[in-house]
Amino acid sequence: MAPDRMALTDGGMETVLLFHEGFDLPCFASFPLLADEHGRAAVRRYFEPFLEIAQERGLPFVLDTATWRANPDWGTQLGYDRKRLAQVNHHAVAFARELAEHRGGVTINGVVGPRGDGYVVGERMSSDEAAEYHAWQIGALGDAGVERITALTLTYPEEAIGIVRAAAAAGVPVVVSFTVETDGRLPDGTSVAQALEQVDRATSGAAEFFMINCAHPTHIAAGLDDAPALARVGGLRANASTLSHAQLDEAEQLDEGEPVALARDNATLHDMLPSIRLLGGCCGTDHRHVAEIIAAWDNPVTG
Repeated sequence: MAPDRMALTDGGMETVLLFHEGFDLPCFASFPLLADEHGRAAVRRYFEPFLEIAQERGLPFVLDTATWRANPDWGTQLGYDRKRLAQVNHHAVAFARELAEHRGGVTINGVVGPRGDGYVVGERMSSDEAAEYHAWQIGALGDAGVERITALTLTYPEEAIGIVRAAAAAGVPVVVSFTVETDGRLPDGTSVAQALEQVDRATSGAAEFFMINCAHPTHIAAGLDDAPALARVGGLRANASTLSHAQLDEAEQLDEGEPVALARDNATLHDMLPSIRLLGGCCGTDHRHVAEIIAAWDNPVTG
């Protein structure tokens, strides 16, 4: 089923802040920047061009909170106890609301990240363990008034199942997004279609839709077929670089790719993923890439 209306979201916030703004981001966490005006100003500068693009093109905008690493395990590594981490999640929602003030068509989206690394499966939770673990942050974001929860860069289905269950229990709409390797499969080896089927089966289809993020469009395409489950993919947030996750982890310079080329490659997914309703970017992308991505989506270059 085709989406009623396309929406826009942002790009690779952490890579922009790290490589363009020169911030040190321990554990790749952006939320500590909201603790002072210097950091808040940088995050504001990052989001403003995306909001302007959405406004200029008359598109709804999904505004993410800076909370991808604001869960208990990563918080502990960064020196935040539960009380302070709850404040972080609440403040991130308040900051997003401030950014959205006087702008129409903005959804405040509470971002949840994986318990472990976003590229490597590592210690694997059961779906029940994942629900119990993520319920804390989802509860904090829900209490702060987010309109949606989105879990980004998940590497295996059981964690996604737990997040969907926790969000459903909290009464908050939820989207879950998997990342894929260069072969188009999740880091645990599951195909995208199999992962979507597994999550929907275990949660009675409770997720609003699914996304794929943090992979180049050519890597995403490698794992797509004509499986009916792919109609549940409603969002894409592609990396600028064609490098693998392992190569990106070792890179000392930002690979921004080329915005027009990335948009062209992204648009080739149009017919394979007919239900896309949200477009943005991920690592290495900024507002230039996302502007090209949205412009190219309905006008793919063929031949």
